[in-house]
Amino acid sequence: MTRHDPLGNFQFRVEIDGLQVAAFSEVSIAPTITEVIEYRDGNEPGHVRKLPGLTKFGNVTLKRGVTASLELVNWHLQVVRGQIAAARKQVVIVVLDAAFHDIARFVVTDAWPVKYDPGDLNASGNEVFIELLELVNEGIERVS
Repeated sequence: MTRHDPLGNFQFRVEIDGLQVAAFSEVSIAPTITEVIEYRDGNEPGHVRKLPGLTKFGNVTLKRGVTASLELVNWHLQVVRGQIAAARKQVVIVVLDAAFHDIARFVVTDAWPVKYDPGDLNASGNEVFIELLELVNEGIERVS
């Protein structure tokens, strides 16, 4: 019998259009929700039938320490400048096992930045300067 232990949530990488773009410290994948449509024909018993409606894919949030790279900022600027067709990218989130082998993959289709937050600065602190990029998308699928 094959044993399937739960995966850790601390070893992962993010690929944007096939390239490992940056080392992110945190990735959040919001839930995928399918709406329920309730209906009842007039001659049916006193309960509703339920059918699947539209499916809404949650946003993906990427966080990383700010570096000299402008890749994420420039990606967001494509959207700001109305270049949405060029801004749509495939994002793959790869979860790694303890031996750093790919063990699970989430493919995010037609993702583009809807929010860029450069983070807060604090002269009395010593934390890492964190930037955040929130992505909308048209599909999230676990493929392995």
